[in-house]
Amino acid sequence: MLFAVHGDETRRAKFTVPVASPRMLFLPHDAYQAMVGHAYDELPLEACGLLGGELGGSIAKRYYPCANDAGSSKLYTVNARDHLRSDRDAEDRGGQIIGVVHSHTHTESYPSPTDVAQAPDANWHYLIVSLKHEEPVVRGFRIVDGEVSEEQITLTR
Repeated sequence: MLFAVHGDETRRAKFTVPVASPRMLFLPHDAYQAMVGHAYDELPLEACGLLGGELGGSIAKRYYPCANDAGSSKLYTVNARDHLRSDRDAEDRGGQIIGVVHSHTHTESYPSPTDVAQAPDANWHYLIVSLKHEEPVVRGFRIVDGEVSEEQITLTR
């Protein structure tokens, strides 16, 4: 069990790890905490953000919280200025944007048909923070040509 600190509270968070996965994402613990905290901060709306990391890799270095221009509890649209700011910062650090994160406020952490349809890059990691249950659930996916496959998330220090 992992613990995500949010404000004055500590909430337990489950990581669902598949037994067999062709891909893996290494995620710093502080980025994980920032993602979950941002998801709670944006309730009742969906939160969204980007992951910066190694060029073409599966090692995330940081989480960039972004505004959700859709302003919805069921959809997200990453703010263009936040995306540009995140992209420039990642490049300044020798990396690039390697994924997107968003929350599901009332559903499981699995890509919806809308999530699949708007997946912009087959090389990206897609993380979903579900707040449906008492404890948040974070899962990672790859979406290639409309096909969804789960990937393992490993927390790092």
